[in-house]
Amino acid sequence: MANKVRRAIHLVCSATVALALLLLLGAGHGTVPALGKALVPGGGIWASSSAQTTARTETLTLPELDEPVRVSFTAEGYASIEARTDHDVFLAQGYVTARLRLTQLDLQRRMGQGRLSELVGAAGVKSDTFELSLGLLRTAHARWAATPPDSASGRALTAYAAGVNSWIGTLEKTGEWPTIYGLTGVRPRPWTPIDTLVVQGVLTQQMNFNTIPLDYALLHRSLGRELTEEWFPVQAPTTQRPYDPGPYRALPPAPLTVPNANAADPDAPPAGTSTAPSSAHQGITLPDTVRQLDFNSNAWAANGPKVAGGGAMLAGDPHLQTTLPSYWFQLSLRSPGYRVAGGTLPGVPGVLAGHNEHISWSLTNAQTVGTLYYREELSPHRPDSYYWDGAWRPMEKAHYTIPVRGGATKNLTVDLTVHGPMMTVLGQRVSVNWMGNYAHNDLDALLAANRAHDFASFRGALRDWKAPALNFVYADDRGHIGTVLAGDVPQTPKGSRPWLPLSGTGAEDVVGTIPYDALPRAYDPPGHLVASTNQRPAGPDYPYFLGTTMNFDPGYRQAAIERFHTDRGALRTEDYTTLHNDVTDDLAVRLVPALLTALDEEELTGRQRAARDLLADWNHTMDSDSPAASVWWTFLDSYLHAVFEPWWDEKKVPADKDRWILDLDRSPIPLREALEHWTLDDPDNAAFTPPGGPHRDAPLVMRAAFRTAVADLTRQLGPRPSTWTWGKLHTREIPSITGAPGLGYEPYADDGSPWTVDAAGGDLNSSYGPSFRLIARWTGPGAGTAVAIYPGGQSDTPTSAWYDNLVPLWRDEKYLPLRPPKRPADTAATWSLRTGD
Repeated sequence: MANKVRRAIHLVCSATVALALLLLLGAGHGTVPALGKALVPGGGIWASSSAQTTARTETLTLPELDEPVRVSFTAEGYASIEARTDHDVFLAQGYVTARLRLTQLDLQRRMGQGRLSELVGAAGVKSDTFELSLGLLRTAHARWAATPPDSASGRALTAYAAGVNSWIGTLEKTGEWPTIYGLTGVRPRPWTPIDTLVVQGVLTQQMNFNTIPLDYALLHRSLGRELTEEWFPVQAPTTQRPYDPGPYRALPPAPLTVPNANAADPDAPPAGTSTAPSSAHQGITLPDTVRQLDFNSNAWAANGPKVAGGGAMLAGDPHLQTTLPSYWFQLSLRSPGYRVAGGTLPGVPGVLAGHNEHISWSLTNAQTVGTLYYREELSPHRPDSYYWDGAWRPMEKAHYTIPVRGGATKNLTVDLTVHGPMMTVLGQRVSVNWMGNYAHNDLDALLAANRAHDFASFRGALRDWKAPALNFVYADDRGHIGTVLAGDVPQTPKGSRPWLPLSGTGAEDVVGTIPYDALPRAYDPPGHLVASTNQRPAGPDYPYFLGTTMNFDPGYRQAAIERFHTDRGALRTEDYTTLHNDVTDDLAVRLVPALLTALDEEELTGRQRAARDLLADWNHTMDSDSPAASVWWTFLDSYLHAVFEPWWDEKKVPADKDRWILDLDRSPIPLREALEHWTLDDPDNAAFTPPGGPHRDAPLVMRAAFRTAVADLTRQLGPRPSTWTWGKLHTREIPSITGAPGLGYEPYADDGSPWTVDAAGGDLNSSYGPSFRLIARWTGPGAGTAVAIYPGGQSDTPTSAWYDNLVPLWRDEKYLPLRPPKRPADTAATWSLRTGD
């Protein structure tokens, strides 16, 4: 009954938003033109409103298919495709995905291609300018040109595009376009393999593109080198436990095997002496959607005595922005070459995380260095040249036009050096060398992993995976588990400092990548557990540069996962659902005892004493009904500000340049780690004493921060500490990708924090966390169980029953069976699936 009431409210809100859009777009406003024709009864939005919103089980007989294909749906919308050829299975995947997610597909490719403005107007110009400058579209063209048509990826990309276009062709005949096209009159262009590669590049960028070297440069200018290296150390602290204990192989760097598709030709002749006027350069504002802002994902696997009944068990929950529709589209695929099920990326063939008949896998962001910046040597006398490898070189030019709906077309010129595009980012003019801009073929690796049958074939498939660098966690039907770090991790000459902008003269150019055989990995470790939570994957003696403390997670989620496996003994599927939803804050486990010791009860007021008692009785879980969780969170924020804000003010750290990395309100991870270490091991560290101020130590600052926290909570939540529940401060929401509030899942009080296994990243109103939960348990050859859930629905149409129907299940910690397509009756091995053990 409650779900029906909520859906009714949701539809009323959606209708209200739609009405407001009709009134605005019908009359026009500012740069938005009137769209009267789109609103004519019998066409435009009215036609889209009558479109089919929920697919049905059927046999597809599309003219593009070799043979009929069976497509079936569960009541919740999970789809299965059974085809007699590999060509047909990917064509049907494209068709089914477009049928339920066409708006999302088009918006994602428009974002990567720099063509959002054509649909949404001036609001898209900032994003389009950035994307065209960075060059996802240029890279996609280069990748497709380098893809052999008869390769696995070439055939899959062509078939997938044909499937998407088959659905677009159906809409052209019926006129039942999704609402956004009815409103704007814009129509989606035919899908191409290049569009798929652009969409793949968008996710790569959101997981792997960052500004860390530029942030280090800003800190060096303000804090100075000594404090920057002490508070934001390059080598991650030893508290980040590696999953590969070494010893490590020190092989020479491997060459990058494909060119940078967004760099000038290094073999071009030197520039002449022209002093022609330079094209105008503008600073690039970084939209929040274009780079990695939060840490991504948990994945773990156990075997042997840690699994009830033996065998192996795997769990994964990639952490991404939670949106309606989701990043994920759940599918099962069966053809002669593929029998695989799991989460797919809309727009891309194959399964990104899931299982086949013999193996299962999930993934986390490796967090390794993937973005390098170069300070090019420029001269006002050679305005369109740069100095590299002993000579002045001409900058190559890439010219673009950005059509803006309701406004004037924008012109953009991008300068390219041998390192990459020239951009002004965070106030620094640099060229950008990003691993996502290399013309490699990751899809071949993914499809090979979908077909793998054991750890050797799985690891062999991932040898060709290049970007983003990912940790793949593995379990199979023979009871084996493992991890593989796959991807290019660029290396620069010895003595260079790649965590800062590098010299563009050629002396600090990339010399290669970490060899695949030297990347961290593990297989059947003696502890019967592997886990990856974005922590540094190797110890301090690893011979290659992986990244800095800004790159890696501090390992609090890792500690909670390891402790769970130690405390619980032999585990079942339902135990992993519990761990997926665990909200233990391991930093609180470590620091709250020190805080309690520092507080002097005789100096506390009655309200402060009540807040202290809440912490003393607390189990360190960030439950929405826990007032102690609010006290802890507010104290830690106050503690960090009390220690570092005097330094930020004195040194004039430019937090406004990058609030996601440098703003103390975001609690930068290296500073939290430093604070933990000093509090427990170095309480008299000089950082506790503000510049020019009286001496302070950790207990003194903790007492002051606790008083500040209690005062802040009193102002926010009232005078009674017992009512300061975490849910009053902390909420989650699942917004619509359109930004329309009536089309999202509105904020609700919830558990978790950025550092818990059930993560809630970003701000106190979080829209970032477990975007897809997967559990696979193997009990013998070809036999196992699998369940999955994600916070969304299979359709991107708000009036569909499958728009957000999975969100309540995800909130209630419920999972659905993840069934692969049925195998032929004459096949000996079977896969028996059920919802529990």
